[in-house]
Amino acid sequence: MAKATIALIISALCVLAFAGSTIAKGGETLFHVEGRVYCDTCKVQFETRISEGIEGAEVQLQCRDEESEKETFSVDGKTDKNGWYKLPVEGDHEKDICEVSVKSSPRDDCKKPMEDKARVVCTDNSGIHTESRFANPLGFEIDTPLDNCKEVLDELGFLGNTE
Repeated sequence: MAKATIALIISALCVLAFAGSTIAKGGETLFHVEGRVYCDTCKVQFETRISEGIEGAEVQLQCRDEESEKETFSVDGKTDKNGWYKLPVEGDHEKDICEVSVKSSPRDDCKKPMEDKARVVCTDNSGIHTESRFANPLGFEIDTPLDNCKEVLDELGFLGNTE
């Protein structure tokens, strides 16, 4: 009898704890999408050790229904001094395709956006147990590559043995 009472109490506490976490968020699931925007200083379309984060770059997260393609959610943001952004996401977007894209760069020498978008999962029903979702880095291409790009690309094995 005592074991049954203890099991019932524990079950009730588990249900209340789950309900309390949902109510604490006001019935809305809240996520943060985090990522980085960089200047591609070697014009290679990927981040290298000499890529530079862009402060004040504008980004946009857009979610759209996967069937109708109608926009269901959108939020804009800016990067910090190191090129990182953190965008709030309200609601669960299980039936949506959510992507982050760059909108503009404040750097005069690095304004050409690369064609990439970063797809992000914004649902509780994904197996991800944190409120942060991480997007792949997004970038802008510099006008003129830096002088030490040859050295960096050689380190990565892209130029082969030039001796």
